[in-house]
Amino acid sequence: MVNIVLVTGAAGRVGTCLVDGLPGHGHALRLLDARPVEAAGHETLRGDIHDTELLDQAMKGVGAVVHLAGTPSTSATFEETLTANIEGTYRVFEAARRAGVGRVVYASSNHAAGFTPRQELAPADVPVAPDSHYGVSKAYGEALGRYYSARYGMGVAALRIGSFGRRPPNARALSTWISPGDMVRLVHACLTAPDLTYAEVWGVSANTRGWLDLAAGRALGYEPRDDAEAYAGEMPELDHDDPEYAWLGGRVVES
Repeated sequence: MVNIVLVTGAAGRVGTCLVDGLPGHGHALRLLDARPVEAAGHETLRGDIHDTELLDQAMKGVGAVVHLAGTPSTSATFEETLTANIEGTYRVFEAARRAGVGRVVYASSNHAAGFTPRQELAPADVPVAPDSHYGVSKAYGEALGRYYSARYGMGVAALRIGSFGRRPPNARALSTWISPGDMVRLVHACLTAPDLTYAEVWGVSANTRGWLDLAAGRALGYEPRDDAEAYAGEMPELDHDDPEYAWLGGRVVES
Protein backbone atom coordinates (compact mmCIF):
# COMPACT_ATOMS: atom_id res chain seq x y z
CA MET A 1 0.00 0.00 0.00
CA VAL A 2 1.27 3.47 -0.87
CA ASN A 3 1.95 5.57 2.24
CA ILE A 4 1.24 9.05 0.86
CA VAL A 5 -0.36 9.84 -2.49
CA LEU A 6 0.04 13.33 -3.93
CA VAL A 7 -3.01 14.42 -5.94
CA THR A 8 -2.47 17.39 -8.26
CA GLY A 9 -5.55 19.24 -9.42
CA ALA A 10 -7.26 18.07 -6.25
CA ALA A 11 -9.96 20.78 -6.37
CA GLY A 12 -11.30 19.60 -9.73
CA ARG A 13 -14.19 17.19 -10.36
CA VAL A 14 -12.08 14.04 -10.54
CA GLY A 15 -9.81 15.27 -7.76
CA THR A 16 -12.75 15.87 -5.43
CA CYS A 17 -14.05 12.38 -6.20
CA LEU A 18 -10.70 10.82 -5.32
CA VAL A 19 -10.36 12.87 -2.14
CA ASP A 20 -13.72 11.47 -1.05
CA GLY A 21 -13.03 7.88 -2.08
CA LEU A 22 -9.35 6.93 -1.88
CA PRO A 23 -8.98 7.19 1.92
CA GLY A 24 -11.53 4.38 2.21
CA HIS A 25 -9.03 2.18 0.40
CA GLY A 26 -6.28 3.01 2.88
CA HIS A 27 -4.52 5.87 1.09
CA ALA A 28 -3.23 8.95 2.89
CA LEU A 29 -3.45 11.98 0.61
CA ARG A 30 -1.54 15.20 0.09
CA LEU A 31 -3.51 17.64 -2.06
CA LEU A 32 -2.18 20.27 -4.44
CA ASP A 33 -4.13 22.80 -6.50
CA ALA A 34 -3.89 26.41 -7.59
CA ARG A 35 -7.40 26.84 -6.16
CA PRO A 36 -8.41 26.36 -2.52
CA VAL A 37 -9.02 22.72 -1.60
CA GLU A 38 -11.74 22.07 0.95
CA ALA A 39 -10.70 18.74 2.44
CA ALA A 40 -10.65 18.41 6.21
CA GLY A 41 -8.14 15.92 7.54
CA HIS A 42 -5.79 16.10 4.54
CA GLU A 43 -2.55 17.99 4.07
CA THR A 44 -3.12 20.65 1.39
CA LEU A 45 -0.80 22.84 -0.63
CA ARG A 46 -1.94 25.75 -2.77
CA GLY A 47 0.08 26.80 -5.79
CA ASP A 48 1.01 26.23 -9.40
CA ILE A 49 2.65 23.07 -10.74
CA HIS A 50 5.17 25.32 -12.56
CA ASP A 51 6.62 26.30 -9.16
CA THR A 52 9.66 24.02 -8.81
CA GLU A 53 10.17 24.74 -5.11
CA LEU A 54 6.51 23.99 -4.35
CA LEU A 55 6.61 20.74 -6.34
CA ASP A 56 9.74 19.61 -4.51
CA GLN A 57 7.98 20.30 -1.21
CA ALA A 58 4.88 18.45 -2.38
CA MET A 59 6.87 15.35 -3.39
CA LYS A 60 8.65 14.84 -0.05
CA GLY A 61 7.81 11.44 1.42
CA VAL A 62 5.40 10.62 -1.40
CA GLY A 63 5.06 7.09 -2.75
CA ALA A 64 2.88 7.91 -5.76
CA VAL A 65 1.39 10.84 -7.66
CA VAL A 66 -2.04 11.09 -9.24
CA HIS A 67 -1.58 13.87 -11.79
CA LEU A 68 -4.88 15.55 -12.67
CA ALA A 69 -3.87 19.21 -12.92
CA GLY A 70 -4.29 20.85 -16.32
CA THR A 71 -6.67 22.46 -18.76
CA PRO A 72 -9.53 19.99 -19.42
CA SER A 73 -11.19 21.58 -22.46
CA THR A 74 -11.10 20.33 -26.05
CA SER A 75 -11.72 23.94 -27.13
CA ALA A 76 -8.61 25.26 -25.36
CA THR A 77 -6.01 27.02 -27.49
CA PHE A 78 -2.60 25.54 -28.11
CA GLU A 79 -1.03 28.18 -25.85
CA GLU A 80 -3.32 27.15 -22.98
CA THR A 81 -2.59 23.46 -23.38
CA LEU A 82 1.13 24.12 -23.88
CA THR A 83 1.46 25.80 -20.50
CA ALA A 84 -0.86 23.68 -18.37
CA ASN A 85 -0.85 20.25 -19.97
CA ILE A 86 2.51 19.95 -21.69
CA GLU A 87 4.98 22.00 -19.68
CA GLY A 88 3.09 21.40 -16.43
CA THR A 89 2.99 17.64 -16.93
CA TYR A 90 6.72 17.57 -17.64
CA ARG A 91 7.40 19.49 -14.43
CA VAL A 92 5.34 17.03 -12.38
CA PHE A 93 7.08 13.96 -13.82
CA GLU A 94 10.49 15.55 -13.39
CA ALA A 95 9.78 16.54 -9.78
CA ALA A 96 8.61 12.98 -9.10
CA ARG A 97 11.85 11.65 -10.57
CA ARG A 98 13.98 14.00 -8.47
CA ALA A 99 12.16 12.88 -5.33
CA GLY A 100 12.44 9.17 -6.14
CA VAL A 101 8.67 8.72 -6.44
CA GLY A 102 8.07 5.26 -7.84
CA ARG A 103 4.64 5.60 -9.44
CA VAL A 104 2.56 8.13 -11.36
CA VAL A 105 -1.09 7.74 -12.35
CA TYR A 106 -1.62 10.19 -15.19
CA ALA A 107 -5.03 11.51 -16.23
CA SER A 108 -5.00 11.20 -19.99
CA SER A 109 -8.18 11.26 -22.07
CA ASN A 110 -10.10 9.40 -24.73
CA HIS A 111 -9.43 12.52 -26.83
CA ALA A 112 -5.80 11.39 -27.18
CA ALA A 113 -7.33 8.81 -29.53
CA GLY A 114 -10.46 10.74 -30.53
CA PHE A 115 -10.17 9.93 -34.24
CA THR A 116 -10.48 6.22 -33.47
CA PRO A 117 -13.53 4.85 -35.33
CA ARG A 118 -16.08 2.78 -33.46
CA GLN A 119 -15.21 -0.91 -33.51
CA GLU A 120 -15.98 -4.10 -31.64
CA LEU A 121 -13.46 -3.73 -28.82
CA ALA A 122 -10.82 -1.02 -29.06
CA PRO A 123 -7.76 -1.93 -26.97
CA ALA A 124 -6.56 0.58 -24.40
CA ASP A 125 -3.30 1.06 -26.30
CA VAL A 126 -5.03 1.91 -29.59
CA PRO A 127 -2.67 4.23 -31.51
CA VAL A 128 -2.66 7.93 -30.71
CA ALA A 129 -5.15 9.83 -32.90
CA PRO A 130 -5.86 13.16 -31.14
CA ASP A 131 -8.91 15.18 -32.07
CA SER A 132 -7.90 18.57 -30.60
CA HIS A 133 -5.00 20.48 -29.07
CA TYR A 134 -6.21 19.04 -25.78
CA GLY A 135 -5.95 15.53 -27.23
CA VAL A 136 -2.45 16.30 -28.50
CA SER A 137 -1.41 17.44 -25.03
CA LYS A 138 -2.72 14.23 -23.49
CA ALA A 139 -0.90 12.14 -26.09
CA TYR A 140 2.27 14.02 -25.11
CA GLY A 141 1.70 13.12 -21.46
CA GLU A 142 1.33 9.46 -22.40
CA ALA A 143 4.61 9.57 -24.33
CA LEU A 144 6.31 11.31 -21.43
CA GLY A 145 5.04 8.67 -19.02
CA ARG A 146 6.33 5.89 -21.27
CA TYR A 147 9.71 7.64 -21.37
CA TYR A 148 9.95 8.03 -17.58
CA SER A 149 8.97 4.40 -17.15
CA ALA A 150 11.60 3.12 -19.59
CA ARG A 151 14.37 5.56 -18.64
CA TYR A 152 13.93 5.74 -14.88
CA GLY A 153 11.98 2.62 -13.94
CA MET A 154 8.93 4.58 -12.82
CA GLY A 155 5.59 2.76 -12.80
CA VAL A 156 3.16 4.79 -14.90
CA ALA A 157 -0.52 4.23 -15.64
CA ALA A 158 -2.07 6.53 -18.26
CA LEU A 159 -5.84 6.64 -17.83
CA ARG A 160 -7.66 7.39 -21.08
CA ILE A 161 -10.68 8.80 -19.26
CA GLY A 162 -14.01 8.92 -21.07
CA SER A 163 -17.03 10.85 -19.73
CA PHE A 164 -16.74 11.32 -15.97
CA GLY A 165 -19.69 12.35 -13.84
CA ARG A 166 -22.40 11.22 -11.48
CA ARG A 167 -24.48 10.24 -14.50
CA PRO A 168 -23.85 10.07 -18.25
CA PRO A 169 -24.18 13.62 -19.66
CA ASN A 170 -25.42 12.59 -23.12
CA ALA A 171 -26.18 9.63 -25.38
CA ARG A 172 -22.55 9.23 -26.44
CA ALA A 173 -21.60 8.73 -22.81
CA LEU A 174 -23.67 5.53 -22.68
CA SER A 175 -20.50 4.09 -24.21
CA THR A 176 -17.81 6.23 -22.55
CA TRP A 177 -19.10 6.99 -19.02
CA ILE A 178 -17.11 6.34 -15.88
CA SER A 179 -18.87 6.75 -12.54
CA PRO A 180 -17.28 8.32 -9.46
CA GLY A 181 -17.18 4.92 -7.74
CA ASP A 182 -15.44 3.28 -10.67
CA MET A 183 -13.00 6.18 -10.96
CA VAL A 184 -11.92 5.56 -7.37
CA ARG A 185 -11.67 1.82 -8.03
CA LEU A 186 -9.59 2.39 -11.15
CA VAL A 187 -7.11 4.76 -9.51
CA HIS A 188 -6.81 2.50 -6.46
CA ALA A 189 -6.01 -0.45 -8.74
CA CYS A 190 -3.33 1.57 -10.53
CA LEU A 191 -1.81 2.67 -7.22
CA THR A 192 -1.57 -0.87 -5.88
CA ALA A 193 -0.94 -3.12 -8.92
CA PRO A 194 2.25 -4.99 -7.98
CA ASP A 195 4.00 -5.20 -11.36
CA LEU A 196 3.14 -1.90 -13.05
CA THR A 197 5.69 -0.69 -15.60
CA TYR A 198 3.78 1.34 -18.18
CA ALA A 199 0.13 0.82 -19.04
CA GLU A 200 -2.57 2.65 -20.93
CA VAL A 201 -6.02 1.97 -19.50
CA TRP A 202 -9.49 3.05 -20.56
CA GLY A 203 -11.16 5.09 -17.84
CA VAL A 204 -14.69 3.82 -18.38
CA SER A 205 -17.26 1.81 -16.43
CA ALA A 206 -18.65 -1.61 -17.39
CA ASN A 207 -21.12 -0.09 -19.86
CA THR A 208 -23.45 -2.38 -21.78
CA ARG A 209 -22.93 -0.22 -24.88
CA GLY A 210 -19.21 0.14 -24.28
CA TRP A 211 -16.82 -0.61 -27.12
CA LEU A 212 -13.56 0.02 -25.25
CA ASP A 213 -11.73 -3.08 -24.06
CA LEU A 214 -11.33 -3.11 -20.26
CA ALA A 215 -8.76 -5.92 -20.26
CA ALA A 216 -5.77 -3.67 -19.56
CA GLY A 217 -7.47 -2.19 -16.50
CA ARG A 218 -8.62 -5.57 -15.25
CA ALA A 219 -5.03 -6.83 -15.55
CA LEU A 220 -4.13 -4.18 -12.96
CA GLY A 221 -6.99 -5.20 -10.67
CA TYR A 222 -9.70 -2.80 -11.82
CA GLU A 223 -13.18 -4.28 -11.50
CA PRO A 224 -15.83 -1.74 -12.56
CA ARG A 225 -19.27 -2.09 -11.03
CA ASP A 226 -21.39 0.55 -12.73
CA ASP A 227 -23.17 0.64 -16.09
CA ALA A 228 -24.48 3.66 -18.00
CA GLU A 229 -27.35 1.52 -19.29
CA ALA A 230 -29.28 2.45 -16.16
CA TYR A 231 -29.71 5.91 -17.76
CA ALA A 232 -30.36 4.78 -21.34
CA GLY A 233 -34.10 5.49 -21.17
CA GLU A 234 -33.33 9.18 -20.64
CA MET A 235 -31.16 9.47 -23.77
CA PRO A 236 -31.98 9.73 -27.49
CA GLU A 237 -30.88 7.01 -29.87
CA LEU A 238 -27.93 8.05 -32.02
CA ASP A 239 -27.73 7.49 -35.75
CA HIS A 240 -24.73 5.31 -36.57
CA ASP A 241 -23.38 8.03 -38.89
CA ASP A 242 -23.55 10.67 -36.17
CA PRO A 243 -19.99 11.54 -35.11
CA GLU A 244 -21.15 11.21 -31.51
CA TYR A 245 -21.70 7.51 -32.23
CA ALA A 246 -19.06 6.87 -34.88
CA TRP A 247 -15.89 8.32 -33.30
CA LEU A 248 -14.27 8.00 -29.91
CA GLY A 249 -13.96 11.77 -29.65
CA GLY A 250 -17.57 12.38 -30.65
CA ARG A 251 -18.43 15.61 -32.46
CA VAL A 252 -15.06 17.09 -31.49
CA VAL A 253 -13.68 15.39 -34.62
CA GLU A 254 -15.70 17.83 -36.76
CA SER A 255 -14.92 21.01 -34.82
